[in-house]
Amino acid sequence: MISRTHIQLGLCAGLLAIALTAGAVAFGGDVPENGVPAVSPVSLASGDLDANVSSLQRHLREQPRDFSGWATLGLAYVEQARMNGDASRYPQAERVLKRSLSLEPGNDQALAGQAALAAARHDFPDALKYAERALKANPYSERALASRVDALVELGRYDDAAEAADVADERRPGVPVFTRYAYVHELRGDVRTARRVLEQALSSATAPSDVAYVATQLGQLAWNQGDYEEALLQYARALAADDTYLPALEGRARAQAAGGEPEAAVKGMEAVVARSPLPGPLVVLGELYEAAGQDDRAGDQYHLVDAWTALARANGVNVDLDTALAAADHGDADAALRAARAEWDRRRTVHTADALAWALHMNGRDEEALPYARRATATGYRNATFLYHRGMIERAAGHERDAEKHLSATLRLNPGFSPLGAREARTALKDLEAGE
Repeated sequence: MISRTHIQLGLCAGLLAIALTAGAVAFGGDVPENGVPAVSPVSLASGDLDANVSSLQRHLREQPRDFSGWATLGLAYVEQARMNGDASRYPQAERVLKRSLSLEPGNDQALAGQAALAAARHDFPDALKYAERALKANPYSERALASRVDALVELGRYDDAAEAADVADERRPGVPVFTRYAYVHELRGDVRTARRVLEQALSSATAPSDVAYVATQLGQLAWNQGDYEEALLQYARALAADDTYLPALEGRARAQAAGGEPEAAVKGMEAVVARSPLPGPLVVLGELYEAAGQDDRAGDQYHLVDAWTALARANGVNVDLDTALAAADHGDADAALRAARAEWDRRRTVHTADALAWALHMNGRDEEALPYARRATATGYRNATFLYHRGMIERAAGHERDAEKHLSATLRLNPGFSPLGAREARTALKDLEAGE
């Protein structure tokens, strides 16, 4: 049985969505120093992604030496993998990006594409390397500036990420940079600044794809703070701009579940999973089924997470974080701990600290888990799942006063953070209070 930790898969998927694309903006080229834009003739807005990829493929058959077109196609393949859950697109993206570089060595579009591909595969050191190479070629590359922030965040280098966000804001202020800037502040617990910057980004957004993207980020921010009414308002704004935008559909279903509308949430998440069987929505749907007593249907969703993980690994994606979270709640505690340790050795973020803490907890090593649980909450990031994990670990370790403090904080912050976890947090808190 999978349970609470799996909500983090959805959060990680949200972070990855940020890393791959600045909303659904067109994948054209940035303007090089000579002032001549190297833009492919096809714009890849999210709503027409598959059709536009086909058009771009036709164009490249006619113009096979269009290095910009090949770079654009590589980015599009990465986006397709993200949107459709099709990890087989990653090797294709790698091939066409290399082709772009063979036609025009060192072009920043392809290098920025390689940064996005590396991030999609959770290879954040390479993502940083390619982003910096792209910026040497074009210091004003919007994609590379954004990718550098993403990579530094995912490597746990939060101070460096903040500096990179400032640089990006100076060079290329706009929706992609504003959203990164906001997230860096959210990680530090500065929700007010994050909201202000996102609202500024929304006010400057004109393309429907950008409106959908930024409004969804505002919805996620509100959901994280337990403000489900505001979250639903922002998701409605996003869907008014693009009624097919999957992150908004997923976010709306989460907010409906948290707000006491389980039937609407199930219906919405089923529609998301039908289009994009990624771990985040699969797990949320499984938890909704499980909360309704439909364990067989829940199990089907959890098995699909395992299938996605195997497919992603086969296509070069590092899935240790996903594996750590999944294995912990599947009951294979040893596998969870191995994966969590491997990911911690690669990058030391609040998310990997939380995953390692929970894996250690599931192995009964609660005193060893505590420093990692504390580290996961040390930046001020207001994350109910992290607080829940910390509280449960403290309870198991016999630190009852601390456990009560953090479980209470969990439910104050986001009382519907998980269909199952919230219920367990309330039960544990009630038991702690009764023991006084």
